Amino acid sequence: MSLPKVSVVIPSYKPGHFEQCLRSALGQTYPNIEILVSDNCPSEAIRDACARHPGVIYQRSGALREANVLSSFYSGKGELIKPLFDDDILHPFCVERMVAVMNMNPSTQMVFSASQVINADNERSETRRPYQASGSMPGLDMHRSMALGMRNFVGEFTSIMFRREKLWSIGWKDLFRIGSHDFTLGLADVAAYCNLVKGGDVFYIDEELSYFRRDQRLQSNSNPAANPNFGNCFSDYIDLLVVSHEQGLVSRAELLGLEAQVDSVHQRLGGVFEQVGRSRLRYLDYVAALPADAAPAQPQ
Repeated sequence: MSLPKVSVVIPSYKPGHFEQCLRSALGQTYPNIEILVSDNCPSEAIRDACARHPGVIYQRSGALREANVLSSFYSGKGELIKPLFDDDILHPFCVERMVAVMNMNPSTQMVFSASQVINADNERSETRRPYQASGSMPGLDMHRSMALGMRNFVGEFTSIMFRREKLWSIGWKDLFRIGSHDFTLGLADVAAYCNLVKGGDVFYIDEELSYFRRDQRLQSNSNPAANPNFGNCFSDYIDLLVVSHEQGLVSRAELLGLEAQVDSVHQRLGGVFEQVGRSRLRYLDYVAALPADAAPAQPQ
């Protein structure tokens, strides 16, 4: 059986749960792993925690937020990259299970799994299981499902594994970009998933292999009080529709058919997040500019 090297990469800023996170990486059953921590914590707490665990690759980073995420991704030397965020936890079998799937089919560009939401005390609060059985799907189907459903059923970066070769073929500047839109400030994860699976397949494992921590006290992108760009997490779904049509991945009829849903999002959130209003206007302008006799774009 092939045992490709896996880079477990941990972009880090928050020290509160970091050592639990790191121990979950160190406790993996898969033998061929490197653990790399990219640290931009303002204190030395994360550095000190890494120093207590020999073999951890530590790099001090001046990059913030998404730039630190990219720095960690592109620093991994393994054939496979397994992200792990600094307050999340991996199941001990996570890497082993995911590598087994990646080994089955070279066309599988990314794998993700069911996950569990936990609170600050490691108590389970929500199970996220988008499907009832494990299986593969074309990357195109994943992209279309997320765009047309306006939802991220994959989850956070902690829930995935992908191929380093594909990451480098996309390039640093384009991982969070689709067509004319840059998703860095909002749905960076969704844009990355769409790019990582383009031209290949994605596999879902129906096992809880990761634990995503939701704690509103944390300075994280999932906390509206700590993330000034939180509104982009909603407005970017509208922009994803537009660029997916630009790319020929959704049809004209599908794009037009979602106008009521776009209006609904605006009615619910436009008064809270100004980004939603701007994205709705871009959608309406784009739709209005479509030639009346244009042949519908066909998913490719």
